[in-house]
Amino acid sequence: MAEVLFSAVVGDMVGRVISLLASRCRNSNQESAMAKLQKIRRMLVRIHSVVEEAKGRHIRNHVALDWLSDLDDGVWQGRYLLDTVRCRETEHEEDGHVDGEEIDRVLESLQGMSGDLREFLMLLQGCKRIRRPLATNIFVDNGQMFGRHVERERIINFLLHDDYSPSPSKEKLPLLPIVGDIGVGKTTLVQHVCDDARLRSRFPLIMLFNFSSTYAIALGEAAVVLKSKHVIGGSRNLKHPLHVLNEDLRSKRFLMVFEDVDMHKKKMLEELLPSLRHGKQGSKIIVTTNNMRVAASMGTVAPIRLKVLPHPEYWFFFKAHAFAATDVEENPRLLAVGRAIARKLNGSFFGAKIVGGVLRAHPNLQLWCKILRSNIGGLSLLGDGLGYIADLAENLLPSHVNMRQLIITKKPFRSSQPKFARFHDMFLPSPDGAQESCCTDVRNAKVLLCRSVLPFYCVYYHAHCTVNV
Repeated sequence: MAEVLFSAVVGDMVGRVISLLASRCRNSNQESAMAKLQKIRRMLVRIHSVVEEAKGRHIRNHVALDWLSDLDDGVWQGRYLLDTVRCRETEHEEDGHVDGEEIDRVLESLQGMSGDLREFLMLLQGCKRIRRPLATNIFVDNGQMFGRHVERERIINFLLHDDYSPSPSKEKLPLLPIVGDIGVGKTTLVQHVCDDARLRSRFPLIMLFNFSSTYAIALGEAAVVLKSKHVIGGSRNLKHPLHVLNEDLRSKRFLMVFEDVDMHKKKMLEELLPSLRHGKQGSKIIVTTNNMRVAASMGTVAPIRLKVLPHPEYWFFFKAHAFAATDVEENPRLLAVGRAIARKLNGSFFGAKIVGGVLRAHPNLQLWCKILRSNIGGLSLLGDGLGYIADLAENLLPSHVNMRQLIITKKPFRSSQPKFARFHDMFLPSPDGAQESCCTDVRNAKVLLCRSVLPFYCVYYHAHCTVNV
């Protein structure tokens, strides 16, 4: 009996000791993780300040631009890790901690970057300062571009580079292809490049063209027509772009942009290029395409490739649209669902604007969970233009709203903004609620899904919907 009692007492003591040691070990690991996170916070301040300094310089060196890209990626990864830690701490989950290996990986990466900052700053001293717009909240439609700084500088370096080959022997104008899937942001990037003060002083004439498919009734076949999107300088003859191309360009240095060139449009463009070879030395051409074969066959230099934003960077783009000017971020459950929705959108800019607008207007957990369960993640990766936007809207719209047609409207800034119903009003409990803020005839509503504010004009994506009263 005594032996049994002794064994029980010893067993209890051993259990208590093991529990105490385990508790101390957990506390020690937690303190160690907190110390590492504090180091990450301090390093992020240093690295981010250097990145901002670098973005205010004209960096011509390609290696330095690669260096800047790595530093910028490190900042986004560090900020995303800290955001993840804060999110999981507020959820009060038993497993609500970030993997220690992830903390160690980010810490090691940032330590390596921090060790080389002095050399990078010395390199920046030889780079000329450039004017940058004041940073603002990207949710405000002020026409600023999110990310893509390094790609933008690479394009500008190409356009400002002097070509010393003599004109008589010049067979091709310097042509830079920009390659990326539909919806990745090629048009946005190019317009911001063309609006840069360095280029506008360099090129007296900047022209943006695209190829519009029309139907030739007499021939009974599809035809492709060149259309002007925007002209800076020159005659501004938007209705007859071929007249612009046929002007005497010998005394002008020009920049021409041809958008969305596929294999069929490539043949048409190649017929136009010989007439452009007599421009003033330094004239350049940019072609945007989603076809690598077009880029490889037309480019005189290596193409610029645009990919999906890394998820840590995309999260902050989505977050600015879904949480801006609200206190939703303080609700851990909504924040967790929002992070899951951002994952399902696969880097889509259209998705962040459209879905983010609905989430911001309706901080309702039930609606957010319903959107998370919808098929928004089963669509194409970045969005196939109008097809993606239409599919996304149809997946989101409540049952009493039916979408009949999707339309794109382009408006210059000087014109009055079109009057549309707001997409997030379609999620009100009843059509009567939507009628108060949408339009006089709620049965046939023009609903604004999203808009893109570009340097030269606004693009409105709106749908004609019927609302069952």
